[in-house]
Amino acid sequence: FIRCVAGLEAPTRGRILFGDRPVVDVERGVNVPPAKRNVGMVFQNWALYPHMKVFDNIAFPLKIRKLPRHEIEKRVKEVAEALEIGHLLDRYPRQQSGGQQQRGAIARALVKAPQVLLMDEPFSNLDARLRVSAREFVKSLQRRLGITTILVTHDQHDAYALADRIMIINNGAVQQIGATDEILNNPANVFVAQFFGDPPINLVEGVGKGDHVDLGDVKLPVPAPEGKLQVGVRPTDIYIANAPLSPGDIELPRGRIKLVEYLGFTPVAVVAWEQTELRALMYSKLKEGDLARVFLRREGVKLFRDGVRVG
Repeated sequence: FIRCVAGLEAPTRGRILFGDRPVVDVERGVNVPPAKRNVGMVFQNWALYPHMKVFDNIAFPLKIRKLPRHEIEKRVKEVAEALEIGHLLDRYPRQQSGGQQQRGAIARALVKAPQVLLMDEPFSNLDARLRVSAREFVKSLQRRLGITTILVTHDQHDAYALADRIMIINNGAVQQIGATDEILNNPANVFVAQFFGDPPINLVEGVGKGDHVDLGDVKLPVPAPEGKLQVGVRPTDIYIANAPLSPGDIELPRGRIKLVEYLGFTPVAVVAWEQTELRALMYSKLKEGDLARVFLRREGVKLFRDGVRVG
């Protein structure tokens, strides 16, 4: 996708517009060359030239354009200071940390003042701790510069930490486009529901009965179309507690705690009935093997048929 935006590959149909300007229009035979699209790109492996110092890596796009030396120096120093690597311009990539190399790659993409910034898995080479600070840096940078940025990632944490809008693609087909809350709370299909969300969504087979969904040993009192369904409930919408947290929450039959996982400040329990198991947030001091009161947020139930959202 981003290779088509950058002009490195040509799509077989459709249009790509930068604002009102078409850079690709297959039907009209429009395909603006990459050099004339004014796009900055940060590659997955950062693609820094190992034999060049940081200054020369950043300056490379400007040298290709044959800008005057004083203009190159001015732009490189400005972008390097903005990315807090101004003191590293005389070093080689091998003399930098992973985070510093990443900033060097971003600086090279930004130095030519692109209209669009493309980032291909920019955090994949960073460890978990550094990924968090790198996300914060990229988000604040994008807000400050106001550049339209397209970031490709397979890590949902990157997506909902950074994006204003998210597009989920499966096998080349767009599944859903929307804000983070919309994707989480109103997934268009099972693929989106399973791909997005942490802890992962509970997905079980059920039968719609009009005024409720029958899971076998558990009945959910929510409106449902008749027939076989897949029922999705995020662990954040089902919980174990001594009393309901909100007046409209539904109490399910008591279940037995099978497993407790500590994935954050609020533990997640696997609660089991005879035929059904669901992950739920745990707000009581019970332990594995105990019977628990289980509550469900009514609006958290998502119904699917043949993989498509129906309720």
